[in-house]
Amino acid sequence: MPLSHDHIRTTVDTYLARHPHERKQLGAFLAALDRAGDDIASRSTFTGHVTCAAIIIDPLGHVLHVLHLASGKVLPPGGHTELSDKSLAAAALRELHEETGIAPQAVTPWPGYETVPLDIDIHDMDARPSKGEPGHVHFDLRFLFRLHTADEVPVVLQEEEVGGIEWRSADRVSSPTLREKLLKLPLQVGPEPEAANASALIYNDRGEYLLHLRDYFPGQIWEPGMWSLLGGGREPQDATLEHTARRELAEEAGLHLSALTPVGTEYASDDAGATVPIAIYASRWNGDPRELHLTEGVMLAWFAPDDLHRLRIADTTSDLVRRHAASSPANTAPQSGRAPQEEHRASPHGTVLNVIGVHLYLERPDGTVLLGLRHPNSAFAPSTWHALAGHCEQESAISALIREVREEAGLRIERQDVELVHIVHHIDKAGDRPRMGLFFRARAWSGEPELREPDKCTQWKFWDPAALPDNLVPYTRAAIEKIRNGELYSETGWPA
Repeated sequence: MPLSHDHIRTTVDTYLARHPHERKQLGAFLAALDRAGDDIASRSTFTGHVTCAAIIIDPLGHVLHVLHLASGKVLPPGGHTELSDKSLAAAALRELHEETGIAPQAVTPWPGYETVPLDIDIHDMDARPSKGEPGHVHFDLRFLFRLHTADEVPVVLQEEEVGGIEWRSADRVSSPTLREKLLKLPLQVGPEPEAANASALIYNDRGEYLLHLRDYFPGQIWEPGMWSLLGGGREPQDATLEHTARRELAEEAGLHLSALTPVGTEYASDDAGATVPIAIYASRWNGDPRELHLTEGVMLAWFAPDDLHRLRIADTTSDLVRRHAASSPANTAPQSGRAPQEEHRASPHGTVLNVIGVHLYLERPDGTVLLGLRHPNSAFAPSTWHALAGHCEQESAISALIREVREEAGLRIERQDVELVHIVHHIDKAGDRPRMGLFFRARAWSGEPELREPDKCTQWKFWDPAALPDNLVPYTRAAIEKIRNGELYSETGWPA
């Protein structure tokens, strides 16, 4: 998913939790994060924007540097983020590959630094009139990796930007703040395990945890018939263990979370009795697991920590959940399934929670509007045209819209250019979960629609509102008609 403001904010907050004394010196970065409308992931935001660097350490403790031709400085490889980057750490790995030819698979995140940078630096950049760039500020996030081998790795330099490479000892690292942290780092670490694993610790505002009931296939899967966390083993295409966790969530349950926070490494025993390290990532999610598309296992369900003794669950998993619940003040564990101060949290009797969906009404100057053709395997409206849309997560509706627009089509819209043009309260059939669809018009945007999630949408096309496709989601058709008539509200699917 393209980099989001929430992802950057979570990464910085996690870093400051480790280095609280740096809050003052990172004040300009925090102020930029607080400014509404600034896309600090974009290199065209000259009030200051994010860059990412890869700190590569070989088995001898040497740190990779490259000669950047533009500045004439010897620095770790790194640069600007791109729309294709799935995370800040992935941006650093992409820059490593582009500048040196070293593949992401040749390195591994340093234990404990899978998603948290080792260092964050703020530095001024000179104006570059030839490229139309004024002087500006870089917020540089530096992620730590280790090289798999002590043998010389093949290097293919990006000749237009890089003049050469150099492996320096930690005490000769060019950046003072980075040098200080590297000198404190225990450079001798144990050998990397043959297989790396990652799991997701997902909890909600009621203090419950999402658990996955595995298939009962003894000898074929690990912990058969037991309740566990979603997750699995790292695969060659996973640049980091966070990517492993995200891929497993998507493959096993069709679940996509805006932020994953590293918790640490847990250890379990496999069927042969060997110790298996598992990287744990936590995330808050308040969705309904019954609406997820489960492809592995029997079911997903929420459980309070005090109810775990009733389940067939590994002691290590139960202990992890209890420790996390006890250490999270904002996530106080419920007692026997009942949330603390439930009288203030529970919905009044008879209340049915509605799903909130955000939709983009994108109209070109010629009057045509953007629609997407949903994938034939979609659980909702397969092979049917629909507006660009998505569900609200733990975020505001406009933030959800901005995120969905970038994730699904690679477009960029700004909060100040968004206006609410229609609300449709709809239901598919009696007894289904009611839904509130919010349609927002984007008065301005940048970019052209791209197929960023081809498993969900197979085509983008601008349609004449007077000649919409026959296979169009009914409430979307109704909403477009109401928008053209200037009507703000409609209802569909409800009994008369």
